Amino acid sequence: MAQDLFTALCLVLVIEGIMPFLAPSNWRNMMSVLAQTHDKNIRILGLVSMLLGAGLLFLVR
Repeated sequence: MAQDLFTALCLVLVIEGIMPFLAPSNWRNMMSVLAQTHDKNIRILGLVSMLLGAGLLFLVR
């Protein structure tokens, strides 16, 4: 199980690194817009992202 968790974390790092590698200026602009967004909207986005990830994981497993 620890190996699966480590594999998942490695994949997260790979996926997170794609955008800054391919389009750094667009990524920077997106981060500046996100920095100006209200905390409530960021929390909602995080919740939706977690629920979507958990739902997809449930379907795959």
